[in-house]
Amino acid sequence: MSTLYLRMPSKVAAESAGHWTGLPCPYAIASATARLEASGVEPLSSLAAAVAQAQRVVLILAASDVSLVTVQVPPMSPARLRAALPNLVEDQLISDPADCVLVAAGSGGVRTVAVVQRAWLDLLSRSVLAAGARNIVAVPAQLCLPFEAGSASAGLAVFEGDIDLAVRLSKQDGIGLPILPDSPASAADEVIDALLAIVPNAALQLFVPHAEMDGWRAAVAARPLAQHISLQGDGWQNWIDGAEEAGSLNLMSGVGMASAPAVNWRAWRLPLVLAGALLAVNVVGLQVDWWRMRSDADALRSTLTQIFRTAFPKEPAVDPVAQMRQKLAAAKRTAGESAPDDFLALAAGFGEAWRSSTGATRASGAAGATDASKLIAALDYKDRSLLVRFKPNASPSIEQMRSALAARALSVSPAPAQDGAQSWQIRSTR
Repeated sequence: MSTLYLRMPSKVAAESAGHWTGLPCPYAIASATARLEASGVEPLSSLAAAVAQAQRVVLILAASDVSLVTVQVPPMSPARLRAALPNLVEDQLISDPADCVLVAAGSGGVRTVAVVQRAWLDLLSRSVLAAGARNIVAVPAQLCLPFEAGSASAGLAVFEGDIDLAVRLSKQDGIGLPILPDSPASAADEVIDALLAIVPNAALQLFVPHAEMDGWRAAVAARPLAQHISLQGDGWQNWIDGAEEAGSLNLMSGVGMASAPAVNWRAWRLPLVLAGALLAVNVVGLQVDWWRMRSDADALRSTLTQIFRTAFPKEPAVDPVAQMRQKLAAAKRTAGESAPDDFLALAAGFGEAWRSSTGATRASGAAGATDASKLIAALDYKDRSLLVRFKPNASPSIEQMRSALAARALSVSPAPAQDGAQSWQIRSTR
């Protein structure tokens, strides 16, 4: 669960370098507990393996590329605040708010809004995504500097001689300034002059590389007005801790899906292969079983067709099972034997069940039981079933008849009412 931190070059440095991905990019790899594990300086094009292996990539944007503005915000929901941000900061921006990514931090009536050019942030995020990043966070460099109440802090990043100066003025306020020194020897003097213009009197901590500490001390000592500037050794642990604190102001949240965590398909490669193999085995097994059952069905149908043609050589075999049933039923009727679903068999079975049911009711002394036979209005025969239609004022119990009919291999179900009269449908269960 490692995190890769990248100090990104400023837009000015990238434009002056041409192919910006070739610029030396300071990076650090931290553990899940935000402890530094490795660091170095490599071009972004050479960090593809580290980007792909990291669980999270934190882009520390150059301070000169991110503007922090303070606005008064009326009470509103987060969704309405996002929609209202362009109008709230429009008077404080030089560029069109539609061309910028706007992300608000904090709570209450006063909010700090981070503004960065959308095209530049989109280029950075797409370059890191192309290297294999799964989760991207972007924070402004000025808010990653250490902060102490009553003092300011400053840090710098150097990309092939171009310096990006970051200054943190308060907990939620800071600025950035690109400095293009005439020569490496004058870089420290120009940075000190810029800091004196930004923070002329308040205490200021300037974080510089340990190896260049002597040169910076000389530049500060040469200026009497810079005695409020104290030098501190710069290190990646300060930037890691600051980036974690500034994580609530994630500029990638204003870009959209580019910063959303992606699925690590590499970790799922073996399970997916096993699942695919298991699916293939099951599909092949189902196909083999289907072919076997189809062969058995064809053989059985062939046997039934042969039997039907042997018994009835003059009849064409279309559906041998149905045709054989029809022939057997016809043979039984010819011999004087009725089928279970003939009208007479159904009517006789229903009559016996009706008498036994109404006889039981009569024995129990229910009123009107002696007139039970007068409840039936008509008997009809249709589709091998007996339709019993009762008189409009009759309401016989179908539940009483179920057991009596079941004993005679008959079933009963309600049929559509006719003229408000109840109807039953009697079928054979044989």
